[in-house]
Amino acid sequence: MPITTGDKLPEASFSRMGADGPEQVALSSLTAGRKVVIFAVPGAYTPTCHSAHVPSFIRTIGDFAAKNVDEIICISVNDPFVMKAWGADTGAAEAGITMLADGAGEFTKAIGMDFDAPPVGLMGRSKRYAMLVEDGTITLLHVEESPGVCEASAGEALLAAM
Repeated sequence: MPITTGDKLPEASFSRMGADGPEQVALSSLTAGRKVVIFAVPGAYTPTCHSAHVPSFIRTIGDFAAKNVDEIICISVNDPFVMKAWGADTGAAEAGITMLADGAGEFTKAIGMDFDAPPVGLMGRSKRYAMLVEDGTITLLHVEESPGVCEASAGEALLAAM
């Protein structure tokens, strides 16, 4: 069953590139006592993710900071090497967006946001969504009906709902 507003996020571990290579980071260490935005994409470098979703959070990062959001996190079912390169190529890393890899899709499956799209070669991917999380609890959740659309889950839409 998919997560919903009011739910506490499950414990999860993601990988990211650190100074010495891939490292693990616990979701609870990023959310405990903090206000964070988490958005997820079906895949790094895929058209809508690359040209619409990530740029929407780059454009709005200052507006989220003005609303006391401590961090914006992008999650994708990709490896940390791809997420690091994608963060650099889009300007997300330079803007201050944290790029995390859910390599095996464990978190994505645990929150009921996984899907397959065989016609385009996407298997075990994440639905497109954006959420506001306060101290580990979801206070806002916007999920797209179609993975090729970025409207409800765009930075501007989540910001307007806050």
